[in-house]
Amino acid sequence: MEQTQDSDLRIDHSPATLRQLAVERLRQAIIVGRFNGGDRLVERTLCEQLGVSRSVVREAIRYLEAEGLVETLARSGPVVARLDWPRARQIYDIRRLLEADAAAACARKPDDATKARLNAALRDLQAAFDAAAPQDLYAATTVFYEVIFRAAGHDIAWEIVQRLNSRISRLRALTLATTNRRVSGPAHMARIAAAICANDAEGAADAVRAHLGDAAEIARSLLEDAR
Repeated sequence: MEQTQDSDLRIDHSPATLRQLAVERLRQAIIVGRFNGGDRLVERTLCEQLGVSRSVVREAIRYLEAEGLVETLARSGPVVARLDWPRARQIYDIRRLLEADAAAACARKPDDATKARLNAALRDLQAAFDAAAPQDLYAATTVFYEVIFRAAGHDIAWEIVQRLNSRISRLRALTLATTNRRVSGPAHMARIAAAICANDAEGAADAVRAHLGDAAEIARSLLEDAR
């Protein structure tokens, strides 16, 4: 892998949040596939790319390791964690349980403010999808689900989803890059929102399951073919 040409990773300023910026840049590079599973993360090279010290790079790598995006191997040092179907399946299973339950609970008690926030997030999501802006799409998707979990009162479940968010975004990037989706992600989410706004708890849960079933099948096919 040639990392030295990725000059746009460089951080031009050094604010107090330098480590946070380094984490964000590296996280996004992994999520969108600029750094692939198994790629070594060489401290010296990353220092040059980001324009930061080794201590900042080491902190960023430790942070991303806690998120499950990086793993440290005995002989290779830190590398980008590989995506595989057994781990991905667990993530989809967890999401299916938590998100379907939250959507159903949200549908039982949606107020006008929740409906407005859901529809606003849906508009942002569709705009990002149409503009092919992945980072905006991930952000809008996160807001969409946060509205659902918060309105449902499932705060602990949302904390669990947030811990998985980096790996979820990585899988989302993988499936969005394909053209064999039966239904687009925004279309699935529009169905979820419509069911919630109609107070259809069962319909909302079913829409979540359909969405994740579609995405999981694409991920399974891609990851098993890549072995």
